[in-house]
Amino acid sequence: MKPDATERVGRVPHGGCSDPGITDFSANVNPQTPPGIAGVYEGALMQSKRYPADDYCEYRTAAGEYVGCPPEEILPTPGGLAGLRLALATTVSCGDSVLVPSPSFGEYAREVELQGAEVEYVPHDEICESDPTDHAVAIVCNPNNPTGTVYESGDMLEFLDRCREGDTALLVDEAFFGFTDRPSMAGQRGVIVVRSLTKLFGLPGLRAGFLVANGEHRERLENARRAWNLSTPAAAVGSHCMGQREFVRETRRRVRTERERMVAALDGEYEVAPSEAPFLLLDVGERPVDRVIDRVELEDLTVRDARTFRGLDSHVRVAIRRPRENNRLLDALLDV
Repeated sequence: MKPDATERVGRVPHGGCSDPGITDFSANVNPQTPPGIAGVYEGALMQSKRYPADDYCEYRTAAGEYVGCPPEEILPTPGGLAGLRLALATTVSCGDSVLVPSPSFGEYAREVELQGAEVEYVPHDEICESDPTDHAVAIVCNPNNPTGTVYESGDMLEFLDRCREGDTALLVDEAFFGFTDRPSMAGQRGVIVVRSLTKLFGLPGLRAGFLVANGEHRERLENARRAWNLSTPAAAVGSHCMGQREFVRETRRRVRTERERMVAALDGEYEVAPSEAPFLLLDVGERPVDRVIDRVELEDLTVRDARTFRGLDSHVRVAIRRPRENNRLLDALLDV
């Protein structure tokens, strides 16, 4: 990290509401969690009187099976953001440039700038056709946040080929990828994949995730990562969650069904971006964004003001939750 950059780079707005009386549609977190986590956490808490084994063998094995790659390619991290910072710290130098999709998660540009590097924005739907030559890293968010765009595997692999030719690292954020049944980019040569257990398993406060990399990227990440990078409870609960295949299947089914139902209900009143993620990006049209936000707040709901994303001036982003909660949001949005 470049020390001087901290004087110019500020904090980035995020979704999420801490008030338990508010139904939160601003953060894309599963409102349901896997069975059995309380017992696993309690058992791990008793083990927390000792330092964890720094090889995290059980966690790496569970993560490798979860994404379909060898466990030695897994690098545990305390959440996706920590993984993002570590990945950029080991691939980007001061003065480099990095391809960043727009609109997308604001932390990408922030973390690039903290390394003293320059951001080159590319429209999110053109990122796979862009030229990665002369860039240290190209970032792809799959599915894209906030649009919900999923990139075809063939397009991603073709882009990876160009990244390899240009000696450019490809950093793929798959924070929401668990909600899809598509094949991950984990294990591909030249790729660093960022994964988080926050979204799919509904545990943002656990702070558990991992990176996937091989070859030179893996060696750098392994050498640079902190010792005891993941708490004992996070490692134990994370390992348990990644083995809950029926929970994952049911979550995917519910999100897909509810997303389709919400799109059908909102169509004609809002312009809804195509999405394969657990959220929808809505263009509110001539309505003031603040009026939409204020109206849903009257029902003790909150949505994400998408004006915090680059280039979105008339949008909100809404999470996909459970049917009854989604009905409350639909009633409020259709009453603006």
